[in-house]
Amino acid sequence: MRAITQNGHYRISVVKTTEIVRTARKKHGLSLLASVLLGRALTGALLMASGLKGEERIQLRMEGNGPVRSVMADATSHGEVRGYVSRPDAELDFQENTSLSDGIGIGVLTVSKSLYNRSRPVTGTVALVRGNVNEDLAHYLFQSEQIPSAVALDVAIDEKGGIAEAGGVLVQAMPGATREETLLLEENVRTMPMPGRQFAEGYLDEVLASVAGNMDVKELDRYPVDFFCRCSRDRFRRSLALLDPDELLSMKGEIEELICHYCSKKYVFTREEINAIAQKAKIRQN
Repeated sequence: MRAITQNGHYRISVVKTTEIVRTARKKHGLSLLASVLLGRALTGALLMASGLKGEERIQLRMEGNGPVRSVMADATSHGEVRGYVSRPDAELDFQENTSLSDGIGIGVLTVSKSLYNRSRPVTGTVALVRGNVNEDLAHYLFQSEQIPSAVALDVAIDEKGGIAEAGGVLVQAMPGATREETLLLEENVRTMPMPGRQFAEGYLDEVLASVAGNMDVKELDRYPVDFFCRCSRDRFRRSLALLDPDELLSMKGEIEELICHYCSKKYVFTREEINAIAQKAKIRQN
């Protein structure tokens, strides 16, 4: 759900991503640590993409020296999101004075936007301040885009280690915003129950009300979100065609299995298909 305060000073986006995080965990076989970090990144990407248009998209990549190594999330303004982690089985020993932030560790956050009016993606990179995704996204928005922002991303875990609820909220100041109003909204986000807990008892409207407090807000629109990857066998075929023909012909297996990083879907190509792709590539070179 996207909303704006009646005075036009703040835009607020709220998203529930419970099924998205559950889907990502199942597709990639994620550990609990990887589920929480990727779940937050997927949620954050959807919130940031809510301000884009049409087929514009945003990509978040967090890279660090922690056991997870890297987290990638890619989202569109249509509510499509996908993502993966480098080490899906990574874990932490929380008995050794560690925290969630140690999962990614010390590193950088890179945000890349594919926009209609730019021939190349617009990219910005900042150092990770915490590695917990929440504060890192807020830091990026302030440092790279000079937009005061408050972010709350949450993946709540049930007693059996499953995904209970997940979601988040993003508040961004617009021209005309006052320091007093900004501090008030930041305090609301900081002191409200985490989105996962609120989604267990209510829905988007309850979270919006917690953030807005006494400020009047107007809903702009709401739309469904989903873990969705546009990979296809044809896209992988075209990718193979970009390889050097001799490299394709040097493959020894009777079949080659290609796996999409974003959704773990597998595509199988036979030796005959690969040879045909290589021959066509050679013809184009000549």
